[in-house]
Amino acid sequence: MKDFDTSPEFPAIPSRRDFLMKAGVASLAAGTSSVLPRTVLAADAPADIITKKIPRSGEVVPAIGMGSFMTFDVLPGSPRDHLREVLKRFYQGGGRIVDTSPLYGESEVNVGDLTNGLGIAEQLFFTDKMWVTGEYLTDTSLARKSLDQSMRRLWRNKLDVVQVHSLTNVEIMVPYLNEMKAQGRIRYVGVTHHDLHYFEPLAWWVENGPVDFVQVHYSIATRPAENRILRAAQDRGIAVMLNMPLEKARLHKIVEGRPLPDFAKEFGAANWSQFFLKWAIAHPAVTCALPATTNPDHMTENIGALRGPLPDEAMRARMVRYMETIPNFDRVNDMPWYPGKSFHGLVQLHT
Repeated sequence: MKDFDTSPEFPAIPSRRDFLMKAGVASLAAGTSSVLPRTVLAADAPADIITKKIPRSGEVVPAIGMGSFMTFDVLPGSPRDHLREVLKRFYQGGGRIVDTSPLYGESEVNVGDLTNGLGIAEQLFFTDKMWVTGEYLTDTSLARKSLDQSMRRLWRNKLDVVQVHSLTNVEIMVPYLNEMKAQGRIRYVGVTHHDLHYFEPLAWWVENGPVDFVQVHYSIATRPAENRILRAAQDRGIAVMLNMPLEKARLHKIVEGRPLPDFAKEFGAANWSQFFLKWAIAHPAVTCALPATTNPDHMTENIGALRGPLPDEAMRARMVRYMETIPNFDRVNDMPWYPGKSFHGLVQLHT
């Protein structure tokens, strides 16, 4: 793939970006003072969990968060007690960052209702997304409606992070979100993508855009983000959140029935979830991984990755070499998402 910002296939993009980036940089400068650390780790948080710092503010957050794609998309009237228990165990285990999106069906609604019902919403760090265009190039009216809707669903008048979902209308949305940051409606601005084909444009925004966060697909089986995105984020002081750190259950599928290697004890991994998650959050550029689950026991496994030592660089390389001996490890990205699982929410209903 050619470099995104110099390719002759996109001759109009740099000049358009240059114009819009001026607005974004000005908004970033105006909004910097609004990024103040808040108390994410409440007094009842476990003292021994692994934390990372958000580079822009020095704010300390747990290194394992929770995603909600498909998992929290439950139709009205359907049972949700299992999701309440998932959130309860997440919080009790030290988790604080919860990631959602208006594109995830009923996920925003359920996350907002359940976290408030549990009385934990004010202690959580909500990261949300925006996927909108407009009736003309610089129209932000739909962005405003989207942001207002997300806040209502999450019962919030301010969101911690709002990200341009899959770089949709990114040249307009990044400046707009920086304006919202300057106004105090959001605290950090981010960009996201999960598809490797879009890593070049995502890297461009990490290297050049006025953003505080990037969310990217990264796991022990999918490592291209190391080539440019993670390095640029580390150089520029941008926080990194990981989507698909467990590859939507595909990593667990290929190790199904296999015991952990003996060396997993050296960094405190008691199960495969912790093996994979500790590998991911051990990268120095990574701020937080966002695994998702509907199973409370799986949440207990996931959040357990917040404890004990992390593998060093040599151990991470050894972990990769070990996984390369397992059949189908090199084909994880060719496998269907969520093997053997089914969901019954709005997204599945309309797919």
